[in-house]
Amino acid sequence: MLLFIFPLCYIIPILLAVAFLTLIERKVLGYMQHRKGPNIVGPMGLLQPIADGVKLFIKEPIRPATSSQTLFLLAPTVALALALIIWTPIPMPISFSDMNLGILFILAISSLTVYSILGSGWASNSKYALIGALRAVAQTISYEVTLALILLCSILISGSFTLQNFYVSQEPLWLIVPIWPLAAMWYISTLAETNRAPFDLTEGESELVSGFNVEYAGGPFALFFLAEYANILMMNSISSVIFLGSTATIFLALTTATMMTKASLLSMVFLWIRASYPRFRYDQLMHLVWKNFLPLTLALTIWHISLPTALLYTPPIT
Repeated sequence: MLLFIFPLCYIIPILLAVAFLTLIERKVLGYMQHRKGPNIVGPMGLLQPIADGVKLFIKEPIRPATSSQTLFLLAPTVALALALIIWTPIPMPISFSDMNLGILFILAISSLTVYSILGSGWASNSKYALIGALRAVAQTISYEVTLALILLCSILISGSFTLQNFYVSQEPLWLIVPIWPLAAMWYISTLAETNRAPFDLTEGESELVSGFNVEYAGGPFALFFLAEYANILMMNSISSVIFLGSTATIFLALTTATMMTKASLLSMVFLWIRASYPRFRYDQLMHLVWKNFLPLTLALTIWHISLPTALLYTPPIT
């Protein structure tokens, strides 16, 4: 029985957080644009996410006649499943599975999300969906290189592949202080990895007719929507653990509240950026990662690898 209850204790809070993140985004963007946002359904619009979910899941699912039916329905399911599985090693503060290689697990699962995007675009049998999927895959794979190198630097500093160890290694000082350039590049790369503005080229309606999910409606579209916002929360939770992970408390509930507060604040900055910056061109998107981020992260990675050797080396006495 516990085999079914324990996963639900992880999945249900994540889905609830995703639902109310959409409400917070609409309210924040509304006030930044001098309007109210959702305020009709329920007190102060609090029931708007539930109404949106009910509306999407009771709509008739549209499946193109020429599409690959199995893969067309499997792609959004896989996207949401991967978005939930990737939470497994994250300490909240007790992880669902205590993995020794938790960071590598996160990298591996995040790499698999490419297949759900590409599968949805290809299975739609639409040239607009396929072009949008190819551009999304190129963007995701490009920024995964930078994310992996930044994670390697943080692993070299903390000395472990487990996320729990970042709490211990950051007790004297947050990791964001000594390696703030890497933290800044990490945060910008998470924006691109989760397809958020100003890097939301996969959803650019004027250029891509909504991108890879143009043929999706109703429930399957809602699954893509849930997966995207679950990935936003997941990336910000990882950011709070890796760069803002120190805590001075021994109480598990307070540790969880501290981590979730940091992740929520980072998510709010996501919304602030969306309201402030215009969308990048695709050549600017690729120039940023390959000509700016990649050389910097490579140089800093080499420097962090050579730093312990340089500190231990003592020149011979002549």
